[in-house]
Amino acid sequence: MSTRLLLLEDDPAIARTVAYALERDGLQVTHCLLVQDAREQMQRQPFDLLVLDVGLPDGCGLDLLRDVRHGQAAAALRQRQATPVLMLSARGEELDRVLGLELGADDYLAKPFSPRELAARIKALLRRAAMPAPAAAAPTPFVDDETGQRITLHGQALPLTRREYRLLSHLLRGAGRIHARDALLAAAWGDDSESTDRTVDTHIKTLRAKLREVDAGREYISTHRGMGYCLDV
Repeated sequence: MSTRLLLLEDDPAIARTVAYALERDGLQVTHCLLVQDAREQMQRQPFDLLVLDVGLPDGCGLDLLRDVRHGQAAAALRQRQATPVLMLSARGEELDRVLGLELGADDYLAKPFSPRELAARIKALLRRAAMPAPAAAAPTPFVDDETGQRITLHGQALPLTRREYRLLSHLLRGAGRIHARDALLAAAWGDDSESTDRTVDTHIKTLRAKLREVDAGREYISTHRGMGYCLDV
């Protein structure tokens, strides 16, 4: 299927020029002169990208943008909130640009503009929309309150000493990575400390015991012989 684009523009000459340029690139353009026409078209079918003029005879393209991004209208009108939107404006005023971007526009182009530039911007937005979304970070059962120097596991505060807090906090910041004993020693005791790797091992042992008191079914800190320790969340 070809990419479907909605063009909301009340100047027929501009609309014809834009539609011609975009259709040459294989896009299917639906042109609307009025905001109400655009709303009706969006209720009939989904679009891959919206190009909305600001000043129109029966309203403002910013109002339609607001409905698409934030409105309480039917899902058919709002489409997917991730649908790219490019705003057009004859005024080119900073206030319009700022308001459009704050409402969720992905790009803004002031008139007069080159149809080739518009086509290039649209292609860039479509490429960006086609990129897979980054994977959401996995939720962690730990919460590190750095200001209060307190860490909770499954909502329960851990009874940590100052050194244990520093150790666990350092492991949390690099969760999934192996931390050498000397790095953990520096994080919890400082570079000038006379403590040894054995001190780290002892504190890791007490940390494990306190974690088991909250979550007995899982071992969060793993040992990598000759390398160090890793926190798995």
